Amino acid sequence: MGQKVNPISNRLGIIRGWDSNWYGGNNYGDSLLEDSKIRKYLNARLAKASISRIVIERTLKLVTITVCTARPGIIIGKGGQEVDKLKEELKKITDKDIQINIFEIKRPELDAVIVANNIAHQVEGKIAYRRAIKMAIANTMRMGAEGIKVQISGRLNGAEMARSEMYKEGRTPLHTFRADIDYCHAEALTKVGLLGVKVWICRGEVYIKRELAPNFTQSKDNAGGRGNNGGNNSGGRNFKRKKNNR
Repeated sequence: MGQKVNPISNRLGIIRGWDSNWYGGNNYGDSLLEDSKIRKYLNARLAKASISRIVIERTLKLVTITVCTARPGIIIGKGGQEVDKLKEELKKITDKDIQINIFEIKRPELDAVIVANNIAHQVEGKIAYRRAIKMAIANTMRMGAEGIKVQISGRLNGAEMARSEMYKEGRTPLHTFRADIDYCHAEALTKVGLLGVKVWICRGEVYIKRELAPNFTQSKDNAGGRGNNGGNNSGGRNFKRKKNNR
């Protein structure tokens, strides 16, 4: 099962929390639809900001949106003007007050979403897919990952018949639930059609009980980050690396 299912959903409630944190009650469907519209709008509006994750929390009159990004300056803008614009635009989707928090990802090479999207953008820019993948693998391993696996599928090099190629380095134990594995699927639109890019990144194993509810005021994601209030989070992830005794 570990080879088939999404590694993130397979670890929900174990070492990974949910991206939507609220109690819907009778309005569950409406809240879920609003979350989908908010994420779709932000991903399109902030396409150049290297967004990794959007966490939405709801109370009775407030919607708190935490955006994890590798380029917070694009979202914040000069003097926070862009954030104010975003709040006004998002109020058209939901009738509640909006609070936007920006969380900086200091090591984007360990984030599967950013790595997959970078590979897809390079392929769309007519860079050889093998070169793009090998560079991504080298950068990820250099930043301390235990393993990475990349799969690309489609009409590679314009071939008549579609095929898949897999590139990997290190270890990515999909059946080990305590393994902190990040995953993403991206698409590259080329002249010969769509190419699918899948990325698995193993960032270690979690031996200590982790708080599943998102708390971005503390260093919880890879290598910590910075909130929109300017405070620095200097710590790393709360896991121990398993050493091979050879």
